[in-house]
Amino acid sequence: MSITPQDIRSALSRVINPDTRKSLAVTESELQIVASGDAFDITVTLGYPVFNGEQALGEAIRTALAAAGAPLGALSFRSRIATHAVQRGLRPLDSVRNIIAVASGKGGVGKSTTAVNLALALQAQGARVGLLDADIYGPSVPIMLGLSGKPKSPDGKSMEPMMGHGLQANSIGFLMDDDGPAIWRGPMVTQALTQLLSLTNWNDLDYLIVDMPPGTGDIALTMAQKVPLTGAVIVTTPQDLALADARKGLIMFQKVDVPVLGIVENMSVHVCSNCGHVEPIFGQDGGRQLAATYHLPWLGSLPLQLDIRQETDSGRPSVVASPEGRAAALYHQIAHQLAVHVAGQPLDDSGERPRVVARKT
Repeated sequence: MSITPQDIRSALSRVINPDTRKSLAVTESELQIVASGDAFDITVTLGYPVFNGEQALGEAIRTALAAAGAPLGALSFRSRIATHAVQRGLRPLDSVRNIIAVASGKGGVGKSTTAVNLALALQAQGARVGLLDADIYGPSVPIMLGLSGKPKSPDGKSMEPMMGHGLQANSIGFLMDDDGPAIWRGPMVTQALTQLLSLTNWNDLDYLIVDMPPGTGDIALTMAQKVPLTGAVIVTTPQDLALADARKGLIMFQKVDVPVLGIVENMSVHVCSNCGHVEPIFGQDGGRQLAATYHLPWLGSLPLQLDIRQETDSGRPSVVASPEGRAAALYHQIAHQLAVHVAGQPLDDSGERPRVVARKT
């Protein structure tokens, strides 16, 4: 019996993708089949960056094709990251396919450290990534990326993003004096942040990670309403106080129709730098339980570990400072899960809808 490309597509439709836990169901445009002697070379296109060579998915594909009698030659994966839907009434930025807010209900839970390492992990996995520091009262991205100076403005209006470890980045911290506090009222802050987003010349980004201001006050709420978000990630610690505020944060996003893409538990355990002893000083599994209560994806947990703090303060976060280290591996796993959940969101259809323009008569 001769095997046709349709037979291969049919066999692949029965494969359960270990990442999505759904049928692979690749379309014709997502599957390239090339006859190579008595076998077929196959390239599968995924909607998220390829991570660890997609070993588990590759094994499932090989098993399915062998059962169908389709001899497989070379198997490879590539990614094509689509633009996904945002809040009703907003449109994605032309130069950014997906904006993801990294938020927390309160300060001090490691939100910024998590945001910068997730951005670096996504970039290391092959995506085009930017980072916007929206924590206007405590901008930390310049320090975390080891950047200084001010963004260049080719036309006196827009800004070129700064480049740190391959990330396109911008922060109000680049525009302020090093020791100057941001003594601004809420409306001024919101205007500054929306301008920072829209006036930066982001260059063809798959993901723009936004380090949100902590809390659920007017600034965070207005940002959640005005910035075209694909989704949000909530960072918390296992501590009951942090979880109570994290709960408020995720409810805020849900009320403005921003999907919560998952929960990250930071400082889940303390790892002693001398003896390696592990102790859950802030409690155990609070973030996982929060995710389960609200039926949200559990993205993973990160330890309270000295070298994570030291590396971030030095301007070389863990993903670039110790790429083979345990912390970097955890950030990569969380970033991968995040990208998979982004790929599962509805696609953007705003280009198919007419723009409504108000005119004076």
